[in-house]
Amino acid sequence: MTTQDNKAITEAVRSRYSSIALTVLDTQSSSSCCDSSCCSDTGSVNTISDRIYEIDQLDGLPLKSKLASLGCGNPTALAELKAGETVLDLGSGGGIDVLLSARRVGATGFVYGLDMTDAMLELAHQNAAEAGAQNVKFLKGDIAAIPLPDNTVDVIISNCVVNLAADKQPVLREAFRVLKPGGRFAISDIVIHKGLPEWLVDDTAFRRDLSSWAGCIAGALTDTEYLKYLATAGFVEANLEVTRRYSLADLGTPLPEWVASLGDELSNDLVNRFASTFVRATKPL
Repeated sequence: MTTQDNKAITEAVRSRYSSIALTVLDTQSSSSCCDSSCCSDTGSVNTISDRIYEIDQLDGLPLKSKLASLGCGNPTALAELKAGETVLDLGSGGGIDVLLSARRVGATGFVYGLDMTDAMLELAHQNAAEAGAQNVKFLKGDIAAIPLPDNTVDVIISNCVVNLAADKQPVLREAFRVLKPGGRFAISDIVIHKGLPEWLVDDTAFRRDLSSWAGCIAGALTDTEYLKYLATAGFVEANLEVTRRYSLADLGTPLPEWVASLGDELSNDLVNRFASTFVRATKPL
């Protein structure tokens, strides 16, 4: 893609998630954004972000951190965080994974949240204050240019955010840079398993659908691409674990016009390749 394409994608993502944060900041509703639409623009109740946290995990967290839960998985449950570790959450949004991680690492640990949207950062600061979290800090910045020194953190988590980046390779290089030797990359993301169908690989309508990109779908890497880019960045021991596969029902109704035009067989074949995936890798010692 061109630089102009990349900028357009970044601004589409920024605009979408800023709008969601502003809605949460203004609402007193007890219904989650994921009861309507997070990774989908459709209004379906059965979205990618639905039911990814156990109820007991959310106990005691501020309501507005739950309202702004926009992910596709639960990296804090899978990352095996330990007391005393330093964690970085890429694309921390309203701060739910930062607050959950802060509990896991305890008073001797520390958690950074990084987000590029002012509204999400305002929401995250409110949620951290309401939760009384002392071992957290939220930073403004791009996940492709992390504002932290080399070898700073033990673990990087992220929840359905890397796929939103227009260019994933700088993001993975930056993640590698800020991890300490032996540090762990442990994120939830949308991955296309077994690649895209041959008939869609060069379809520009798919890769340039900005609403879908901002909603977690069009920006996804294939499993082969993900493993290749992790290795190129310097990571070792990379593996992908599917945590949830998707169907057309998860896209809600109405379907994007170009998807609906494919017909049932082709559209099902396409969507079934997408899955919430736990992506693990390690920075060598």
